[in-house]
Amino acid sequence: MQYKADSPEDYISQLPEDRKAPMTKLHNLIKDNMPEGLESGMGYGIPAYFVPKSVYPPGYHCKPFPPLPFINIASRKNFIALYHSGLYAKKELYNWFVAEYPKHAKYKLDMGKSCVRFKKVDDIPYKLIEELLGKMTVDEWIGIYEKAIKN
Repeated sequence: MQYKADSPEDYISQLPEDRKAPMTKLHNLIKDNMPEGLESGMGYGIPAYFVPKSVYPPGYHCKPFPPLPFINIASRKNFIALYHSGLYAKKELYNWFVAEYPKHAKYKLDMGKSCVRFKKVDDIPYKLIEELLGKMTVDEWIGIYEKAIKN
């Protein structure tokens, strides 16, 4: 479902009741633990945590207007999604996350390239996500991103 929201809090306020608490917890966890230099807001119609243009003026190469995305969360029809660009861009981080996930969750990992889908909203591994947020700095993300777009 698409929501017309101008802030993560506005987005969350429009969600069905069963999604508000886990999305609020996830949003607050990310805001409280995201790498220094990120900002929160909206991106692609969902809550976003991105490298602001004041830190990385070129922005996102596909569309230079928006800032460089790093983490997004969304409430989808059948799951809550966490999108973390570092999981897609850094194999070591991906491998660490995949190995650690079973230690923090009862259910099998459901993951795409950078999208982790939580179908059981009562089993979101918040502690693991908090650890993930400390695994990559903004400078490291920018370096990986620039290397990838130049190849």
